[in-house]
Amino acid sequence: MAQIKDLSGYLIKTAERGPFDIIGDVHGCFDELLELLKKLNYSVSYEKTEQAFNVTHPLQHKAVFVGDLVDRGPKSPEVLHLVMDMVAAGIAFCVSGNHDDKLYRKLMGRNVQVRHGLELTMEQLGHCSAAFVRRVRDFLETLPHHILLDDGRLVVAHAGLAEHLHGRHSRTVRDLCLYGPTTGEVDQLGLPVRLDWAANYTGHAIVVYGHTPVHEPAWRNNTINIDTGCVFGGRLTALTYPDHILTAVPAHQTYATPARPFVEHKASA
Repeated sequence: MAQIKDLSGYLIKTAERGPFDIIGDVHGCFDELLELLKKLNYSVSYEKTEQAFNVTHPLQHKAVFVGDLVDRGPKSPEVLHLVMDMVAAGIAFCVSGNHDDKLYRKLMGRNVQVRHGLELTMEQLGHCSAAFVRRVRDFLETLPHHILLDDGRLVVAHAGLAEHLHGRHSRTVRDLCLYGPTTGEVDQLGLPVRLDWAANYTGHAIVVYGHTPVHEPAWRNNTINIDTGCVFGGRLTALTYPDHILTAVPAHQTYATPARPFVEHKASA
């Protein structure tokens, strides 16, 4: 079964309780994603006649992607192909990241700045068929900004989300899910100054997110950031829920240079 939207058209609600393997920002790191899925006991094969990936798990785990499938890495189309097939087969869910959203807007012909890795993704998609690019566009259009799982006990959003906004939809909620809260100011690099929303999180739901690369995932007030910067030479990390097991594979190489240093988070008491 594919992803199911509620009436808002942006939010997924499901009573599915897992187990789930929540996977951090992939950013075109296809080989590392295959390696991580194998380490998580998924079986991945490619059916040439159907031009489709077949993915199974012996214990019926489902993958959940925190977004930013594309940009900066070497194989964004391959990542998209695999994730689209997994979602279509009902073995995965996926939320939109800011890079995915920007790619969608570019494919829709909107005026966006082609930088921060989008130029590489567009070059790679230029070698793909028009039908595949249309499929990518249609897939990105369907992605919700956050997912509620296990009767709301688990929330997945690309940049995280405060408790009072879980299950809500507005342009503000969408932007918070994609980019996280900011002060409205920019730093010395010209980048938005981000607010540390997780430091003040008091919700009962576990929130799993990415967006801001960290050296090590750390539990902070029932939240965890699992973006360990694979595309920047770090690792690709997954959190298995409800067991809270972290699994990671190292990047095969450094594909891009981060605009700012990785964030250091200490686990909350």
